[in-house]
Amino acid sequence: MSARRRRWPARRWNCPEWTLTEHSTDRLEILPVEGLPEFRPGDDLTGAIAGAAPWLRSGDVVVVTSKVVSKIEGMLIRVPTDPQARDEARRKLVEQESVRVLARFGRTMITQNRLGIVQAASGVDASNVDQGEIALLPTDPDGSALALRNGLRERLGVEVAVVVTDTMGRAWRVGQTDAAIGSSGLKVLHSYEGEVDGQGNELQVTEIAVADEVASAADLVKGKLKATPVAVVRGLSLVDDGSTARKLVRPVEEDMFSLGVTEAIARGRKEAVLVRRSVREFADEPVDPETMRRSIGAALTAPAPHHTKPVRFVWLRDRGLRTKLLEAMRESWRADLRADGFTDEQIAKRVGRGDILFDAPEVVLPFLVAEGAHTYPDARRNDCERTMFTVAGGAAVQGLLVALAAEELGSCWIGSTIFAADVVREVLGLGAQWQPLGAVAVGRPLAAPGLRSPGSPGDGLVEL
Repeated sequence: MSARRRRWPARRWNCPEWTLTEHSTDRLEILPVEGLPEFRPGDDLTGAIAGAAPWLRSGDVVVVTSKVVSKIEGMLIRVPTDPQARDEARRKLVEQESVRVLARFGRTMITQNRLGIVQAASGVDASNVDQGEIALLPTDPDGSALALRNGLRERLGVEVAVVVTDTMGRAWRVGQTDAAIGSSGLKVLHSYEGEVDGQGNELQVTEIAVADEVASAADLVKGKLKATPVAVVRGLSLVDDGSTARKLVRPVEEDMFSLGVTEAIARGRKEAVLVRRSVREFADEPVDPETMRRSIGAALTAPAPHHTKPVRFVWLRDRGLRTKLLEAMRESWRADLRADGFTDEQIAKRVGRGDILFDAPEVVLPFLVAEGAHTYPDARRNDCERTMFTVAGGAAVQGLLVALAAEELGSCWIGSTIFAADVVREVLGLGAQWQPLGAVAVGRPLAAPGLRSPGSPGDGLVEL
């Protein structure tokens, strides 16, 4: 197999400003190494390749499927041949070989294994092995590549590079491809940073995973069913900078997607309550109505007594109605403060705290409608029943605040409607059984509120 890349006109290469260095070549050959045996633990892989490919030349890249390396190194685990028992053993091995589980999709687990590689099932593989066995990855693929490279030098007198490969999926892409998990004698990465392309653009961050490209190219002649685990890529200009395939594993601190799906969900659950903060300044932008409905729907899953649904959320979407209600509540508040002996200046300062409900992009009023509450012949149990329903209402309000925070919306709970219950019911035309549970201002936070620290429960926890 061969391929040609586009040649730029020679005159371009004579320009002094051009300093382009390529990782590609004018022509490649990819040659299968045929006639290799079925390998078992302890077999001589170097001798088998040397015998099957005496035509190897210095500068060749020998590409070896990790499965044969695992076999000769004894990385085969005996398992039952019964399909169900074998699959159970495979899943246990995947767990054992995993350092982190990043995602689960049905039977598929995406993990980071002990080599630092992120792939499906930690590289644990039940294909191309005896039905009573399962293969693990080599313990040190880079070391295995170096050993094979040194062995071929001794047997054939050639200076080759060696790449050990495994099959992997790729984020955001369908299908699998071979990638390098071990390498020796090859510059595994080629950086184009600072180079200039054919249109005169300086390249900034382009870095080519050469070892992975070699691995994928070789798989085009190896395949998965042909029993051809070794191929030779010929025609590259080899540069040995001492790098190994471990260099291809992105450090966590540089990984923009360091959390897998499973980890991200777990972290989100742990931080769901802590991300809720009282936000009093909102950006001047609308809130998506569907986000509001989704958050209220989540809040209404809060527990309630006697299988009832005692909580109602009134979303004041009509600005005129909202202003009418808030003005009436404000006047009621002023009357209470005057009766308490506050001065006009003090009243204005206190009443000003309610401006947030005028200014917030959205306002939601929670109510408790205790339909279905039990009635008892004594005051004590009736008081307990009211308290029980009130706790259920509070749970729903907290659920709303947390749900809004999870949607990256800010909120602030304000208790003012509780002190003006009659006014609220009158303006909104609600019955006497509607008990206000405050008001919630909602909007996009003007500044990120940050994550609350749980700290120590202190006096809030009493252990008996």
